[in-house]
Amino acid sequence: MNRQQRLDAFIKLGDVLRDPARKADREEAAYRANSKNNWFNPENVQRALDAIANQMLTREALTTWMNQYPAEPTTPRWIGVVMAGNIPAVGFHDMLCVLISGHKLLAKLSSLDEYLMRFLIHTLLEVEPAFADSVKVVDRLNDADAFIATGSDNTARYFTYYFAKKPSIIRHNRSSVAVLTGHETTEQLALLGDDILTYFGLGCRNVSTLFVPADYDGQSFSFTPLLHTLEPRSSEFLSQHKYSNNYDYNRSIYLVNRVDHLDNGFLMITEQPGLVSPISVVYYQKYNDLDHLKTLLADYADKIQVVASANGWYAGSVPFGQTQCPGLTDYPDGVDTMAFLAALDQA
Repeated sequence: MNRQQRLDAFIKLGDVLRDPARKADREEAAYRANSKNNWFNPENVQRALDAIANQMLTREALTTWMNQYPAEPTTPRWIGVVMAGNIPAVGFHDMLCVLISGHKLLAKLSSLDEYLMRFLIHTLLEVEPAFADSVKVVDRLNDADAFIATGSDNTARYFTYYFAKKPSIIRHNRSSVAVLTGHETTEQLALLGDDILTYFGLGCRNVSTLFVPADYDGQSFSFTPLLHTLEPRSSEFLSQHKYSNNYDYNRSIYLVNRVDHLDNGFLMITEQPGLVSPISVVYYQKYNDLDHLKTLLADYADKIQVVASANGWYAGSVPFGQTQCPGLTDYPDGVDTMAFLAALDQA
């Protein structure tokens, strides 16, 4: 397949995912994905598929993106991809990068997201059967020429050892943060709620820590507006038994151990160091001024995926409500996957 054929194939895939006549197929995929993984409720699966179709697989977005990488591989390589399964179709971007770049995919799917990724692969082969010789779903990656692996910090150490002799991208734990000033509007806080709660907070692009002014929980400001704004969403989350169980467990731990926290009935906020909060909990840390904030964020730079702020006022941040809307160039861990794949001819 040449470059234009590959590009056209993914444009067609986007058309299919957006096609109202294929709604039943998407609903069936959502139902089956949910039956395999209760975290993947149908609404979140549809959200993920819509994001892929509308943020990644449009003609304009794909063409602009591809024009940044004009090189074609002289020898297509088999790329072994260890896919995560924390949120629906999270491995799709790696699949897209490998195939549209002209290489071939050995996909080791997560058991948590196997059905949805198989659905996307099947749909791609439906619109472009020529990809059939370039995609294999496998249990082992022994035949790979290079690797892309996503996992926890612990599994990343294993990947680094196991894949040491070949080119690789090894991804670690990441999480996202939000910067507040205390002057956010109700509408902006509602959008921040989306950044926190979408996919039940399971993604690396979910906000898990808030950076707030030193007096935020004092007389001048408080977390009450945020908690109050999100409170109407309680039934949406407490009806998900896994989320509800996590909330009950973490609340019990905080009460028994007398950990100071705020609680709106389904979401808790507590002051803690670190960035990775448990499900149903958001951490916060305080900053004294802008310079102090910059220092704090710089200290966590290798652990942060996205920084969010109201209207994107903080340099390098995205506006509230946009953390779960990644574009084609929003590479995990900030490592350019397409550049890695293009450089394999020199490896």
